[in-house]
Amino acid sequence: MSVKKRPAHLFKLHSILLVVMLMVLALPLAGLYFFRIYENELVRQTEQELISQSAVLSASFRQLLRVQYPSQQTYGIKLARPTPATPVKYQPIIPSINLLEPIQPPRPIAKPANVQSDAIAQKIGELLRQVLIDTQHVTLSGIRVMDMHGTVIAGQAEVGLSLAEVPEVAKAMQGYYASTIRQRISDEPPPSLYSTSRGTHIRVFVAFPVIENQHLQGVVYLSRTPSSILKHLISVKDKVLIASLCLLGLVLLLVMIVSSAIANPIRKLIKQTELVKQGKQAYIQPLTNPVTVEMARLSESLAGLSQALYERTDYIQRFASHVSHEFKTPLTAMQGALELLEEHSETMTGSQRQQFIDNLLADTQRLKQLVQRLLELARADALEPNAQTSQLADLIAELQHRFSARGITLLSTDLPDVNLAIAPEALEIILSNLLENSCQHQATQVRLSAECFGGMLHLFVQDNGTGISKANADKIFTPFFTTRRNTGGTGLGLEISQSLLKAYRGKMSLLDSEQGALFKVILPLHE
Repeated sequence: MSVKKRPAHLFKLHSILLVVMLMVLALPLAGLYFFRIYENELVRQTEQELISQSAVLSASFRQLLRVQYPSQQTYGIKLARPTPATPVKYQPIIPSINLLEPIQPPRPIAKPANVQSDAIAQKIGELLRQVLIDTQHVTLSGIRVMDMHGTVIAGQAEVGLSLAEVPEVAKAMQGYYASTIRQRISDEPPPSLYSTSRGTHIRVFVAFPVIENQHLQGVVYLSRTPSSILKHLISVKDKVLIASLCLLGLVLLLVMIVSSAIANPIRKLIKQTELVKQGKQAYIQPLTNPVTVEMARLSESLAGLSQALYERTDYIQRFASHVSHEFKTPLTAMQGALELLEEHSETMTGSQRQQFIDNLLADTQRLKQLVQRLLELARADALEPNAQTSQLADLIAELQHRFSARGITLLSTDLPDVNLAIAPEALEIILSNLLENSCQHQATQVRLSAECFGGMLHLFVQDNGTGISKANADKIFTPFFTTRRNTGGTGLGLEISQSLLKAYRGKMSLLDSEQGALFKVILPLHE
């Protein structure tokens, strides 16, 4: 049976299923990760907006101070932080808050100020009051402007109270920008479509120091709730639709992968099975593109089983035809002889009756021998190989003793001293059948030689008999083919040998020879 070579680029079925399951698992995880990144970007975007607003309000604070009080060049508290050696033209502030960081509790309430704001700070607060109202009307930010001591001098509420103990304000009073995320407590009812986003429960706070000539003049303190992620997604619904279509395409791709790896090969095997059942195809062929290793093995196993059943069925049909022919001939002869004896026994001479009786005995003996050989063939076909091993030298010595009385001399030189993975009884039957054929073809000498390669022993058996004609060379392995039927030949010896060799993964073939017959027997070596 010929089996197509399996492609080298096959995947393992469990690998494909693992990849598919991981991708299915990754879809919701990727969605959560996408929403978390998106939400974090919204928070950072909110911080960036607050930074921009703070920078403008801080610049407004300094400008009002310059215009209203030009003589106050060193107004404020001298900062202790180090100053750069050379002036820096640009000092951008990069958003730094992250939703992965712990969310701080709500902002502490403002407390009464320990230090009274001076007249300059109060004046700047009055000038900034309308600016803050107009700004808040557009930006929706909570705005507090504080003096150098952390007391609110302008804002929608808490004017005159102190926020100096708020951590981000305290850091800004040291001359550093500070930002944080705090829990948001809202007095408004939640929306009907309540978001699972953390953005609906948090508020971004930034504290921006107002610095002039290395003196802290005040602090701009802003806060705002980040945009709702659902509202933002609705605003970019076109992009969301594209992302949804991409996810749908990914799901369809997964379905196609599973279908290609499992469903399609199975459907092809089922189709071939139906064709075999309907008689439109002899046996199942291995799949040309099984995709996975497991499907390739399944198709090869089914193809091997199907072809083996096909060959066995064909063998049984041919064997039954040969058996019926072999039995029919002697039975017909016996029936004719018995009918003649029954009808003409009284008119026959004694020698004529004896001749018919001898013919009946000969046909009976032939049937008996034929049945015996058929039983041997059946046992050979049903043989289950065992773990026994045999030595070629020991068996040749025994065969030499048995066939020397029939005029056969066995010659063997330099035979490999190896163990053969075949039972001694099976090897004895194989070689005995070959030597029996040599005897029947008037051989007096049989030479055996062997060589090992590929885990097999190649044994060559050549005799000096009359040999096998070219016309019969293609028929000798056909069951019941024999050239000495009249002398008791059944034509099953080589067929029995072939069946035994097949059970042990061996084979036999007839080679061309100038004199006698030359057979090559391939036997497995014991590992």
